[in-house]
Amino acid sequence: MGASVRRRAVLAAAACALVTLTGCSSGSSGAGIQTIQPATPAKSPAVTTAPAGQVVASAPIRALITDSAAAAAVAVLGDGTELELLNLRSPGTTPRVIHLPGVATSLSPGNPGEALVTVGRSVVRVDLAHATTKVVDVSGDATAAAVLPGDRLAVGTDQGELYVYSTDGSSPQRISGLASVDALAVTGSHLSALDRRQTSLTEYDLDAGKLGLSLRAGDGATNLATDHYGRILVTDTAGNELLVYTAGPLILRQRFPVPGAPYAVTYDDHHNLVWLTLSASNEVVGYDLASGMPREVARYPTVQQPNSVAVDPGNGDVLVGSATGGGLQRIALQEGR
Repeated sequence: MGASVRRRAVLAAAACALVTLTGCSSGSSGAGIQTIQPATPAKSPAVTTAPAGQVVASAPIRALITDSAAAAAVAVLGDGTELELLNLRSPGTTPRVIHLPGVATSLSPGNPGEALVTVGRSVVRVDLAHATTKVVDVSGDATAAAVLPGDRLAVGTDQGELYVYSTDGSSPQRISGLASVDALAVTGSHLSALDRRQTSLTEYDLDAGKLGLSLRAGDGATNLATDHYGRILVTDTAGNELLVYTAGPLILRQRFPVPGAPYAVTYDDHHNLVWLTLSASNEVVGYDLASGMPREVARYPTVQQPNSVAVDPGNGDVLVGSATGGGLQRIALQEGR
């Protein structure tokens, strides 16, 4: 790697642009904010190299997560109205299917053994062990959800609002000011939001009920994941980069070039690897971040249009979902190390 690339990654904080620092907790949600067309995954080419590992047939996969407590993989399938639960310890078991009350707009982990699905003006809390659901009505069209300490539920909307619901049923806390809330990251006591229309990452000050520090997230950020170190890992699909932040205060720690339109992202806490899918080349690549400079440790060919990725928490196997019906791919970690 050339010196200019090393300098770009190490001096990431100097390269980032401050978007806004605001304390407004009321007003129109995103009105008057300068925005861009949100980035999307690249259109993948036809598969010319056999995908690594094993591939099982599946309807198009729109989103994918795993859960350690339930030893389950959770996928949003087809037109977005079905949720499939797969037993990771018994691959031959028939998946359980949950019919959603509408089209899912996001899928994220909740408490251990739980998945959160945003559907219209609601959040569906899914008990993965029993395949049961609880629908929570929310304000606005929900696009992201996360569980905060104290079992509070944070919900972002397509109008840039954040609502925080307490368990006591009191009126939710409302914080506005973003263009859209497309993903939420909980790191310790900190909550941050990815805004694709502003390609920014913003930290919330929940105690004060306002937005905190906001940083530019490349040229077109799309997805995020967190790890047990408290880092927020963001894919800049338009800018072909991996961005690594920490919150409290919000700081850009690393910025690293990743050609191939990186899109989906996840983290393996056991092996300390971040995995990114490359939507322009039908690949998934793993990086070790331990040295402060991402080091590539594995790269695999994938199914077509690899728009989702997750890690089996039991063994570190990488799961990749095809958004075009190419199947669900499982890659054993030892195959590429």
